[in-house]
Parts: sequence; structure tokens; C-alpha cells
Amino acid sequence: MATDAVATVDPTAVAQAAAEGVAAAPPPEEDAPRPLRQVASEDVYAVVGSLVGSFGLVWLVFSHLLPLSGDVGFVLCWDVAFLAMYAGVTARSHPRPVVVSRVVAAVIVGLAVLVGFVLMTVVVYVVAHGFDAVRHLNFFTQSASAGSLTGTFAQGGIFNALVGSLIQVGIALAIALPLGIGTAVFMTETRGWFVRLVRTVVEAMTAVPDLLAGLFIYVVFVLPFHGNYPWGHKNGLAVSLALAVAGTPIIARSAEVALRVVPGGLREAGLALGAAHWQTVRRIVLPTARPGLATALILAVARMIGESAPLLIVSGFTTFYNSNPFDGQPMISLPLYVYETLRSGQPAEIVRGFGAGVVLLFIVFILFAATRVLARQRVSTR
Repeated sequence: MATDAVATVDPTAVAQAAAEGVAAAPPPEEDAPRPLRQVASEDVYAVVGSLVGSFGLVWLVFSHLLPLSGDVGFVLCWDVAFLAMYAGVTARSHPRPVVVSRVVAAVIVGLAVLVGFVLMTVVVYVVAHGFDAVRHLNFFTQSASAGSLTGTFAQGGIFNALVGSLIQVGIALAIALPLGIGTAVFMTETRGWFVRLVRTVVEAMTAVPDLLAGLFIYVVFVLPFHGNYPWGHKNGLAVSLALAVAGTPIIARSAEVALRVVPGGLREAGLALGAAHWQTVRRIVLPTARPGLATALILAVARMIGESAPLLIVSGFTTFYNSNPFDGQPMISLPLYVYETLRSGQPAEIVRGFGAGVVLLFIVFILFAATRVLARQRVSTR
């Protein structure tokens, strides 16, 4: 009986009914991506209203009802009142987790704005006070000995300090770069208790004040030689050694991070092809980490070129041009020039010191911008 019932089913009717069902079914809706960065108008109104309302409240209470004064106190009270008012406005239409999240975001954004404002204030202040000196071409082409303490800005400049900084940083890099990269390779490619000891020492050296680097070079390479050539003098070589001591741990730590992100499969592939360990490191690991190593180099240069603490101990001040770091004469640099001119008390020299500060800011900005570009290239190539 069951066999006869199954046999009487018309296959054509079943196929037609299935086709009609499929045709009658609505097409599935496509999932549209939800905009995550879209800001609702009510959120904008909440922020703007809280800012305006808290400002008016603090202005009324701080300036008229209470005997208080001061810009810093006003800003702090305004910030606290804004956070409280913003939390209250948000709580009217959102649950507690959203309120906490938005208040914390407001605190973080406020701190970022504060840091940016302080940084821009410093930059604008230095540029405004040093513009009268920087706008003269001779400021970059003449040495300080060509001018006078009370002379016009059309005479004298920072050429001797600029050349001195380049020579000192160049010699320091020639010493610190192979030591730092070699230390980084040792810390990433070997194992054992001695590696942990070296890493601990490197991390400790990055936190040691740079003044101790200048003191170390002065005690070890200047005092014991009593003026014997080329040691025993406050010259460019002593400054370069101090900068190398301060810059080596920076290169080592940054290069170690760059080497650690190299995939381990590349090392295994090199060893599987029969290459020795040192050949794998030289031909595979180091070329792969080249952008990170370049970043470490630029960070070290930016740190070295702005150092002034070691220079106060191992370098002497001079207004004359000196391009020989190995003689017994002092070699001035930009940080030391800024320090000495600002403490001279002469208005014209103070302006020149701010001008040298502008040049230092520009150099460091270019170096860090190059670091950001290299870092983005390293991320995009992965």
C-alpha cells in the first residue's frame, strides 16, 4: 500500500510546486555595514551644551560668587564641571556603561588636548622669541665669533655650533650603531642567563640620567691623561664618546624590538636551506628588519643631537669655528650654544639662543617625521 502511494506521486507536479515556492519566496536581504564612526546629532549637542553650560556656571561661581582668581584654577573647575554635566546629560538617554565609557573618553581627549596645547605653546614661544635671529641668512652661515654680545643680528650665527653637532653626532653614531645593533642581535638570537643579564643592563642604562654618561667619560678619558693628545681634553672626541654611551642602549632596545617582529619561519627557512646561523641573521633577519633598524637609528640621532647634560661636563664653550674633534680645543654644539647664550643675560644673545632652539626643534621634528614614515612603511609591508 505504501509503495503504491509513493508511486502515484507525479514528479512533474512536485517540481512545479517547488519552483513556484522558490519564486514566491522573497530574496534575502543583504547585510549592510553599520557605520561605526558616525556621530549622532544628539551626542554633538550633549558635548557642546555641556561645554557651554559648564563654562557659564564656572564663570558665575568662580568669578562672581566666590573670591577666586587665576586661569589655571578656572580651567580645572571648568573641566570638573563639564565632566559632571556631561555625565548627567548622557545618563538621561543612555545606560550606565555608556555613560562611563563616554566620560572616560572625554577625560582622555581632554588630556590629549592639554598635552597638545602645552607642546604648541612651547613651540610658538620658542619660534616667536627666536624669529628675529632665524630670519637672517648669516645666522646659518657665520660663526658666533663674527658677531658681538650686543651687536645686530646681521652679524654672527650658529655655523660653528651646527657643524660641531653634526661632527659629534656622526662620530657617536659610528661607535653606537654597531654596538647597539650587535647587542640587539645577541639578545634576540641567543639564549641563556647572560642574555638576561645583558638585557637588564641595557634597560637600566636607558633609564640612567645622561649626565652620568658625561661624568663617566670625564673620569675615565679626561682626568687620568692630564692633557695628553688626544685624550685629557674637553674636545669633540670626549663629547662623541659621551653621546655614544647615551645612545647605545637606545639603539639596542629599539633594534631588539625590530628584530623580534621578524617571523620565526624566515629563520627556520634559512637554516633548512643549509645556511649557518650567522648567515641567516646577516642575509635574512637584518634585511627584513631594515625599516625598524632605520627607525632605531633616527631615534638615537634625535636623542643625541638634543643632549646638553653630558656636554656641560666634557665640552668647553667657544665662539670660534673648530672642525677637528681630536685637538685640545673645545668644540661647541647646538644644545651647549643654547645653554650658554640664554644664561649670558644679554638680550641679543638670548634671542640668538632661542634661534638655535628653533633650529633644534626643526631638526628633531624632521627626524621624528622620518621615523613615522618608516614605521608606516614597515607596517604596510607586512
